[in-house]
Amino acid sequence: MLEFKTTKTLKSNIEILDVIKSYTYKVKKGTIKHILHTNLQIIEPTEYLITYPTALTILEYQVNEISNKSFYIKEHNKKYSLKEIIKILKKYEI
Repeated sequence: MLEFKTTKTLKSNIEILDVIKSYTYKVKKGTIKHILHTNLQIIEPTEYLITYPTALTILEYQVNEISNKSFYIKEHNKKYSLKEIIKILKKYEI
């Protein structure tokens, strides 16, 4: 059976939280877990679940050297940068 050890808990992005403070939302913090007795890691992204005024699920991954687009919107099936995410969220402001 696989055993996991949480090595890091990812914090939510303050800039996104400032934009969506008037929305109805939930945030699930992400984690980085190490599978014991292996050299593998599992990354669970930080999840922003917005339910009002629109239904969006934004996943925030830890940025690596290869890609600067660390956000993914499930409904759009596309990656975005922080500036693009903020622009999309401001479009739905009440």
